[in-house]
This record gives sequence, structure tokens and C-alpha cells, in this order.
Amino acid sequence: MEEKDLASVLEIEHLSFPNPWHESTFRGEIQHRPISFPLVIVHETLDRVIGYVIFWAIGEDVQINNIALHPDFRGLGIGERVLRQIIAEVKFRGARLITLEVRPSNTAAMSLYKKLGFKMIGIRKAYYSVPPEDAIVLGLRLGDVP
Repeated sequence: MEEKDLASVLEIEHLSFPNPWHESTFRGEIQHRPISFPLVIVHETLDRVIGYVIFWAIGEDVQINNIALHPDFRGLGIGERVLRQIIAEVKFRGARLITLEVRPSNTAAMSLYKKLGFKMIGIRKAYYSVPPEDAIVLGLRLGDVP
């Protein structure tokens, strides 16, 4: 992710979440490398940003902070392919655990994460404010991934 991608990223963010991140948050992620990995997903044929993922890698721990696909490209397996690539890469680099938070009402995301082997490791009460909702904390121990 680079500054030139922010217009597309912000459009996807606003289409995806009721309480979207601010532009300054994305700019901060771009500037906080080497622990922050803000990546864009580009449709090769269209030469267009269709999604993004931001994760932090600190030692053996990885935290997925934000991930979204443009609504026109959901349900096509793109998110799964991207997450599988990220899992393989961070495992290769020595990560042992990946965590993330997800709304219980986001059944599509919950289904994908469970398919990839994530398991519930906790609940963050009142984590989301718009609309109010707890967060389910999911974890994937990379020793369990072939």
C-alpha cells in the first residue's frame, strides 16, 4: 500500500465497515514499517485496487488489523487466497501465532476464518461502537498449519 492507493482503499473501507478507519490511520500504517504490513490487492486485468489487508508482525506474533474486499469482488475466493498466502509467508518467516478480531455478526468472515483453522481464543466486550457489538478474538497457531 502506498499513498497513491489511499483513494481506492478509503472507498473500499467506507463500503465495508459501519465505522471506517480515517485516512490518517491508513497513512500511519504506511509509515510504521517495518512492523506494519499494509498490502493492497490489485486486480491484474483491471489494474485496480480491489482490496487490502493490514497486519502487524512483531516477533513470533502476527495481528491482522484490517482486511476488506470491494463488494463487487467478494465471494470469489480472493480473500481466502490472500489470507492463505499471508499465512504461508509469515509462517515461513518464523511467526507462531496469528490473531484477529471479528464481529460475531460477520458470518462470512467467521466462516472463512474457521475454514482456515482459526479458533476462538477470547471475547472483547463492547469492542465495536457502531453498531455496538463484542468482538470475537480468533487465533491460528501456525504449528497446526501444514
